[in-house]
Amino acid sequence: MKEKTVGILGGMGPEATWDLFGRIIKNTPANKDSDHLRVIIDSNAKIPDRTDAILRNGVSPVKAMVETALNLEGAGADFLAMPCMTAHYFYDEVQTRLKIPLINAFTLMKQNIDQHFSRQVKVLVIATSGSIQSGLYTNYLPEESLVFPGESIQEDEVMDLIYGSRGIKAGYTDEHNIERVYRLMQRYQQSGISCAIAGCTEIGLLLKNQPSPLPVIDPLDLLAYEAVRLAKE
Repeated sequence: MKEKTVGILGGMGPEATWDLFGRIIKNTPANKDSDHLRVIIDSNAKIPDRTDAILRNGVSPVKAMVETALNLEGAGADFLAMPCMTAHYFYDEVQTRLKIPLINAFTLMKQNIDQHFSRQVKVLVIATSGSIQSGLYTNYLPEESLVFPGESIQEDEVMDLIYGSRGIKAGYTDEHNIERVYRLMQRYQQSGISCAIAGCTEIGLLLKNQPSPLPVIDPLDLLAYEAVRLAKE
């Protein structure tokens, strides 16, 4: 059976795009170069900011997302993966304009939680304010299971960690920022939290290959597994 070609709708952000590609490589059984999948990447960092569009009536990213997706479709991708959780707010608007499937990372997260945790699970969501306030998580996951940081912690700690001048999107994936995430998880671990969602894909960059105070559901891992599965089926 002919393998399918993976397309990565990337650039949101560039490091998460690179990281998803790396995880697809690592999860592909291969003894030689030609055993690996064909992966087409469009890392369009010029797509307008998703959080700004959701919270502050900024420029909609949909036009640029669709153009990028169609570029991948035209280049031969059989399906797409999008390594940006906040961008999933616009999932339906993008998918309806494509002829090929766009993997939904939120559906994968729900399946993972249902398979590996009890119904009483409490999940700490570490994500952008845009994805939280948009209702993305409560649309896909049981609201009673979700724990969001308080408003001041969300803005002063989580958003600064992601968007700050020394945050992850500025390229700072150092020990200092790893410790900031750990302190956040340790604070909530004492409140009976069972696991955490790396709800901004850059958070997963910090925690990759690191011991963690809580089990972490990393959407990039789930996207990589699903991309390999779809390409091989």
